[in-house]
Amino acid sequence: MLLGCTKQCSTASLLFVAHSGAQNPSSLFRNFFTKRTKELKPAVQSAPGWKLFGKVPPRENLPKDSKIIQQEYEARTGRMYKPPPPSARRKNIEFEPLSTTALILEDRPANLPAKSVEEALRHRQEYDEMVAEAKKREIKEAHKRKKIMRERFKQEDNIASAMVIWVNEILPNWEGMRATRRVRELWWQGLPPSVRGKVWSLAVGNELNITPELYEIFLSRAKERWKSFSETSTENDVEGASVADREASLELIKLDISRTFPSLYIFQKGGPYHDLLHSVLGAYTCYRPDVGYVQGMSFIAAVLILNLEEADAFIAFANLLNKPCQLAFFRVDHSMMLKYFAAFEVFFEENLPKLFLHFKSYSLTPDIYLIDWIFTLYSKSLPLDLACRVWDVFCRDGEEFLFRTGLGILRLYEDILLQMDFIHIAQFLTKLPEDITSEKLFSCIAAIQMQNSNKKWAQVFASLMKDNKEGDKNHSPAPKS
Repeated sequence: MLLGCTKQCSTASLLFVAHSGAQNPSSLFRNFFTKRTKELKPAVQSAPGWKLFGKVPPRENLPKDSKIIQQEYEARTGRMYKPPPPSARRKNIEFEPLSTTALILEDRPANLPAKSVEEALRHRQEYDEMVAEAKKREIKEAHKRKKIMRERFKQEDNIASAMVIWVNEILPNWEGMRATRRVRELWWQGLPPSVRGKVWSLAVGNELNITPELYEIFLSRAKERWKSFSETSTENDVEGASVADREASLELIKLDISRTFPSLYIFQKGGPYHDLLHSVLGAYTCYRPDVGYVQGMSFIAAVLILNLEEADAFIAFANLLNKPCQLAFFRVDHSMMLKYFAAFEVFFEENLPKLFLHFKSYSLTPDIYLIDWIFTLYSKSLPLDLACRVWDVFCRDGEEFLFRTGLGILRLYEDILLQMDFIHIAQFLTKLPEDITSEKLFSCIAAIQMQNSNKKWAQVFASLMKDNKEGDKNHSPAPKS
């Protein structure tokens, strides 16, 4: 009945507006609803709220004062509250507490039991200790950042001064100065990036007499080969091809390029150096089909490309892989590789006898970790800037420094490795920590003495080669009469 009445009243009101002849009906609506709203305001303010099926009944009791709550609590518990002296309470809050750490100093709300003097003092002490520790950490981190910045500025100054010496004094007189003590010491400190590629090219040399024109010839052959390979080859053709052909194929090179310095995103497909790296590797497979393409080559070529022009990178790449050590590894000459491992173990036992025996107890041989290091010249295992510095001294000292670097890594992590078993040692050396620094590594490398019974690396390796030849002669069959 009430709903029907409301509808009829509303209809009557609308009809009245339509037939009243009022010039401004909207004003009537506005006045009508405004008056209705004003009438409802007191009722709305007096009501405490609404619930699903009607109004909440008005509260009879007013909110209790905090003092009343405190008195009720004291009467219920029988304990009297003694407020702490004014000195122990915080009168002024100078900041909004941003964490629970700061809340321990805040007084509890008035409707809760206040802190005792002992609790307030304990909280103050805990807070002061936390603040002191936080300040210590901040000061320590600030000193660390300042130290890093000072070292960086110092390194930049050293590089700038060294660059002037290399450009104006050493490079114009390369042959006469390269072996001097001053140049060798400067070389050990690392080459300035602006002259690194030039020094590498001069140090590696060009015994193969490769010219930029020869590179273009082999590059064009590689492109023709890739084109014919993509047009005519099938899976059966690839399976029936020789090992060298499979490793020289476009697909294998493409696969390896995509895994070369993936964090840099410059050698992957679409990157600025993708096609350049592809060209250098493809040209080399045509230049040295007896070697072909072997996994790990892409890292060496990539480092050279970052420091040299395309043709110069190819010339350095081909001559570098023509060195005895690299040729033995990339051609997988097992007998030669074993000689290098044996020579490495001679100096391993000489410099790190405790770790050497630990490795021996687990039958952990050098090939497990050295092959990856030598194949990529540490460019995959170490941070790129540190690997470039290893390359600097490698170009100065030759293959000996590659094995000396390996011993330096073992010395750096000797204490950790002594606590590990076979599996964990192999995993650790396969993926070295990323936070390794050049200062720590090169200090460990400098501590490695490449001398055994007054014999240097070259003499030890030569004696191993001689023993191998004599052993082959003794085991050779006697000639028939």
